[in-house]
Amino acid sequence: MAQEKQKTDAERAAETEVWQPEPKVVTPGKAFADAPSDAIVLFDGKNLDSWQSVKDGSAAQWTVGNGAVTVKKGTGNIQTKQTFTDYQLHIEWRIPENITGSNQARGNSGVFLASTGKGDAGYELQVLDCYINKTYVNGQTGSIYKQAIPLANACKKPGEWQTYDVIWTAPRFNDDGSLKSAARVTVFQNGVLLQNNFELKGETAWIGQPAYHKHGPCPIKLQDHGDPSEPISYRNIWVRPL
Repeated sequence: MAQEKQKTDAERAAETEVWQPEPKVVTPGKAFADAPSDAIVLFDGKNLDSWQSVKDGSAAQWTVGNGAVTVKKGTGNIQTKQTFTDYQLHIEWRIPENITGSNQARGNSGVFLASTGKGDAGYELQVLDCYINKTYVNGQTGSIYKQAIPLANACKKPGEWQTYDVIWTAPRFNDDGSLKSAARVTVFQNGVLLQNNFELKGETAWIGQPAYHKHGPCPIKLQDHGDPSEPISYRNIWVRPL
């Protein structure tokens, strides 16, 4: 039997090379916060065409001006018309410079990473002024409300724009409604890691314990909290379905 030719290092290395399929080409934005080529722009500073009232599905009533959308107190939460499963989200928000109040009544709002129903049903990433404002730590800025304390307080002064960059992995459910895999989330605020692939215990709740309820793709929701402090603003919102 002829002796088998010994393979070169290059030939052996090639055995573990993978060439297909190639990742899709995505053109980044000019700046880090700019939407890349494959993003869905949810708010570009001009209108709320991609959003609707959570109450009844009518047109969103928040105020658009100067490239931002500001919560219009009393009109209720708004959510995207489009639904999502797993995604990368970029959203910018600003606490007004003249903010008043304390604890949870100081610039309170929230980004619901999946809105599962009316009101505050879903999974909330807390928005709040915690620059110099104490509150319960599982409800401060960057918390997964009442579930995950943020790894840092990265809040800027009121009046300055701030960013959330989020990686959301939605929960999966079995046919009988039982949980197959839990939701997970990674959150950066102003470039600082706040949540590191945190596994959620269920939908966030103001009272009681979190729990899962079977659902599919969901809208992204922004909260009109209802506290008496001055309303906050959002801008430059885009999402990349994963």
